[in-house]
Amino acid sequence: MKSDSRKRGRPRLDERLRTLQPIDRFKAPPKGWVRALRDALGMTGAQLGTRIGVRPQTVEAIEKSEAAGTIQLNTLRRAAEALDCTLVYALVPNSSLEAVIEARARKIATRELHRVAHTMRLEAQGTDEVDFESRVQAYIRDRLSERDLWNEA
Repeated sequence: MKSDSRKRGRPRLDERLRTLQPIDRFKAPPKGWVRALRDALGMTGAQLGTRIGVRPQTVEAIEKSEAAGTIQLNTLRRAAEALDCTLVYALVPNSSLEAVIEARARKIATRELHRVAHTMRLEAQGTDEVDFESRVQAYIRDRLSERDLWNEA
């Protein structure tokens, strides 16, 4: 089953991404990586421009767009290659992928069960809050699939 293979794949992906934690280790310098590396190598903007095949003014624009977070990946990759570097690109989850799935399912189940409880209270058929956690778990198990988790915000 496809969801089973996704479930088995999440821990492997989490393990690969764990080496990138904490992500603040990779926070770009204030003027960006291109400028920081170029300066550290003692390379002028004109010299980097020659290596990339662009004018010095374009190098300045590249550095400013990187610092602003608006640079295109292919431009950053070209600059990295000209600096004898490798561009590394990753999306690093803030928690484990399984925790993201569980939190999302819990949020949906809790919202739906509170909605049902509210309707039942209006009809004078209140529900017992004591077993709410078990109802949340049952809702997640019986009513939600992974695909249902992302249908809405």
